[in-house]
Amino acid sequence: MQYRPATSDETDLVAAVTVDEPVGWIPADRYRDELRQRMYRPEWTWLAVDEQDGGRIVGRALWWGPPTAAHPLDLDCLWVDASVAGREKVAAELLSAGLKAFAAGGAQQLPIFTVKVARGWRDDPAAAAAVGWRHEAARAAGLGHEVERLQLAWTPDSGLPAVGNRLRFASASDAEFLATFRRIAVGSLDDGTRKKVAEQGAEAAAQDDLDFYLNCLGERDWWRLVYDAEDGELVGLAIPSATPYARNVGYLGVLPEYRGRGHINEILAEITRFQAAAGAELITATTDMGNAPMAAAFERAGYRITEIRLISSAPTTTDPEETAT
Repeated sequence: MQYRPATSDETDLVAAVTVDEPVGWIPADRYRDELRQRMYRPEWTWLAVDEQDGGRIVGRALWWGPPTAAHPLDLDCLWVDASVAGREKVAAELLSAGLKAFAAGGAQQLPIFTVKVARGWRDDPAAAAAVGWRHEAARAAGLGHEVERLQLAWTPDSGLPAVGNRLRFASASDAEFLATFRRIAVGSLDDGTRKKVAEQGAEAAAQDDLDFYLNCLGERDWWRLVYDAEDGELVGLAIPSATPYARNVGYLGVLPEYRGRGHINEILAEITRFQAAAGAELITATTDMGNAPMAAAFERAGYRITEIRLISSAPTTTDPEETAT
């Protein structure tokens, strides 16, 4: 079996792959469209080629990144033909080959691997099997840290969440946002935040968050710091943002000393109303399954769960508590 990146001449072969399992996958039209935009690239598209079967493509891994990115951020679609013996082993070797190439090319962090499934996927034998061999391959390739995230959406038929009066929202400098990101990371229930703090330290993790949202499609002047309307003390931040596909919630957070007071509801309502006022017919959001307070806030604001995202990444070697304080 040969594992290698695709060539520009193989676009038709790559696009022709279909996935008949109940997991999210990238069909031909989306692959071609985002290939033109450089969100998929031949060098990020890795193939398993059976040389003993006439060079037949039996595996495909599609890594994705923003058009300006030097390295991919996410593995969007992993497929190995069901006829292949040892499917999970071939998948693991395909992943390992791609990840090693990205690291050799200068990538400082390995891209994550996202498998999209419907709610209740564990009760669907076909979905559970599809997830099973993919996760086995991911673990073998070094992506052993797993978290389950909720993908949510708000649409106008949900109605606008109520306006609060306890908070004030104001523009601020990048330096002020950076400092607020740093403070919000302490004690966060968000797995991604905790993992970044453990890997990079709180200061670098905050800078990474700031840089990420500066590079998103949302406008910088949408961002707001959040203050107590009565005493003027800083409470948190609100970042409405956007993806290539929809406006989204982006980032919102409350400082540790203000958590548990219901402020998250008012911040989420502000972001939702801001995006709706701009004409958004769809506002997307994500949160960890284990972040119960945030998931509950989304439900109260009229967001519904549209899918589950199972995310595999390289595990951390540092205790988050060592760098979060």
